[in-house]
Amino acid sequence: MSEPSSTATVWLIEDHKTYGERLMRALNRLEGIRCEQRFTACEDAFAALTEMPPPAVLLLDVGLPGVSGIEGIARLRQLAPKMAVIILTVFEDDDKIFRAICAGASGYLLKTSGTEDIADAIRSAVAGGSPINPHIARRVLEMFSKANPPQKDYGLTPREMDILKLLVDGRTIKDAAAQLGIGYYTADEYIRSVYEKLQVRSRGSAIAKAVKEGLV
Repeated sequence: MSEPSSTATVWLIEDHKTYGERLMRALNRLEGIRCEQRFTACEDAFAALTEMPPPAVLLLDVGLPGVSGIEGIARLRQLAPKMAVIILTVFEDDDKIFRAICAGASGYLLKTSGTEDIADAIRSAVAGGSPINPHIARRVLEMFSKANPPQKDYGLTPREMDILKLLVDGRTIKDAAAQLGIGYYTADEYIRSVYEKLQVRSRGSAIAKAVKEGLV
């Protein structure tokens, strides 16, 4: 039987057998989420993405054998540009957070998060959001604000700046469109224009650059 169109498909890259299996079972008990695959290494996921359709969301551990989670983000996004990659890890040091977001991670969660929090993050990512643990979010803002260089002019229009501010606030495309009184596809076009002008390829990278360079 095929999954309902509203079902969020998920893959998990996690080498800890007990945690990975427990999380997979827990997610599959929830309505609207289907965790289809679990891999223990990035290399296995790379191979799978060349042979089958990608999931909507990929949950990615950092400390993996072979290619690390952070090192694997670029290749994962190359193989599946529309797939949201959410880091799920025990690590919360500044360097790993910074590198993951700049590499294009859509979100960053800690393994201490409950199943419902992880499920909410999956749903948020599917809707275009950037789910980040609140504690981590504060760390990110503090991290970037300490190294805030002079503001550059990227030629963003007032409307594009409005969109960028809403992205930084964690709003989805749908929320941003509603707040600005414009259509969903119009908002999406503005976001794509923002990405092009900032020379980034993902929401996470746009947010990181905006905060780091004091654009918002």
